[in-house]
Amino acid sequence: MRHKIWAVIPAAGSGSRFSKTELKQYQMIQGQTVLEHTVSRLNDLPLSGYVLAISEDDSVANLSQFASPDDLVFVHDAARPCVTQDCLNHLVNTAIQENCSAILAIPVRDTLKLVEHENNIEKTVSRDYLWQAQTPQISKLGILKHAIEKALQDGITITDEASALEYVGETVQVVQGRSDNIKITYSDDLELAKLILTVQK
Repeated sequence: MRHKIWAVIPAAGSGSRFSKTELKQYQMIQGQTVLEHTVSRLNDLPLSGYVLAISEDDSVANLSQFASPDDLVFVHDAARPCVTQDCLNHLVNTAIQENCSAILAIPVRDTLKLVEHENNIEKTVSRDYLWQAQTPQISKLGILKHAIEKALQDGITITDEASALEYVGETVQVVQGRSDNIKITYSDDLELAKLILTVQK
């Protein structure tokens, strides 16, 4: 069975940490916007599917109006233009073969400090078993829609799609990504993304 895949790319963030006047997803790299680079990475998937640049908060609900609950849906940050094709393929294959939701993530490498008050370190936090979540995150549309609706109904803070899936008890498998799948959050991240894209070509 060939799975249809949809890609939801939230692109409505104000990006205030990047700039108070400019949107990070529309900054230019090598003659294209960050968003165009991001979409082009998903367009290269060797599977039938569609890419939707959706800015509404209820984009998953909108998608369900014309997609099947069993369709797979990517949710990918507009500001992550450096995700590689190998990572995308590995993520898709894992979701299909294991019949599960999955996310790209990398093991935490650095020493972590818990800082609660006045920049004073409270303690060192063990990094064992800790992974840094990335995107894309992939799930069956029906499962993801139910998870998001349930979490919102119960007043649960959703930090990413996986957190909603975790809340309803859905298994989410980690697929090891790469450290160069950066999210452009601050202005200097844009320069790093330019270097990464140059090296990857």
